[in-house]
Amino acid sequence: MLELDQVSKRLGSFQLRNITIQIPTGYLCGLAGENGAGKTSLLHMLLGLYRPDSGTVRIDGKIYEENEIEIRQQTGIVLAEDLLHPAFSLLQNGRYYGSFYNGYEEVCFVEKLKQYHLDPREKFGHLSKGQKLKCQFAFALACHSAYLFLDEPVANFDPEFKKQFFADLCAFIGDGERTAVLSTHETEDLDRLADYLIFMKEGEAVIASDMEKFRDSYRIVSGESYKIRLLRPDAIVKLEEREFGARALVRHSRLLSYDKSLLVAYPTIADFMYFMS
Repeated sequence: MLELDQVSKRLGSFQLRNITIQIPTGYLCGLAGENGAGKTSLLHMLLGLYRPDSGTVRIDGKIYEENEIEIRQQTGIVLAEDLLHPAFSLLQNGRYYGSFYNGYEEVCFVEKLKQYHLDPREKFGHLSKGQKLKCQFAFALACHSAYLFLDEPVANFDPEFKKQFFADLCAFIGDGERTAVLSTHETEDLDRLADYLIFMKEGEAVIASDMEKFRDSYRIVSGESYKIRLLRPDAIVKLEEREFGARALVRHSRLLSYDKSLLVAYPTIADFMYFMS
């Protein structure tokens, strides 16, 4: 399990504030929010690249200060930064960095590279941005870690590879023993596949729950403005007036019923982002 308990961290003028999260083992966790909301900072905190000013980060009950080597053995990483050596071939990178992981399998790495149409003999520095991320992903899978952290890789993939990426990501967590945290703006994919959602806004985790609870907690209500305004005021998160009617994000748990003329729908993550922006 991944746990953050009342974690805060100041990063210049930005701050992560009082984040408490528990991501169960076996989940695909989607990390959503606008640019600058704190998604990458939260990932860096989970990876031990940042240490909290207050609060505690635990990976399977362990903290980085006492168990860093053991934790890193269990974490695969796909970040926007170039993590591998530009002058080494992909195969050389795998052999060098794979030596730090007990579970690394070169055969698996090479198979994935070929499946992703990457030449193991090519130098990492010669790859495009999307190819570098494919290589990082292939390496992370070949290490057979318990946790996989991915920061915005999907935007750099073509539609055909996205299907392969999500198929392999779902296979990674398929045994129920491994966990993935994926930061992405491609929220439609999170709607389909994520088990858990963290929604970041201005350094705070506004939502941190399993997807079923998220869907049960909110509704999008459309119809005549005055009828929406008749709902309990504390249930209306945000109301958007339009030329012909209105649309609102509401807390479903605080409402017993809706006017029959109102259109009520489950929110997508994109809907939630729109109303929370």
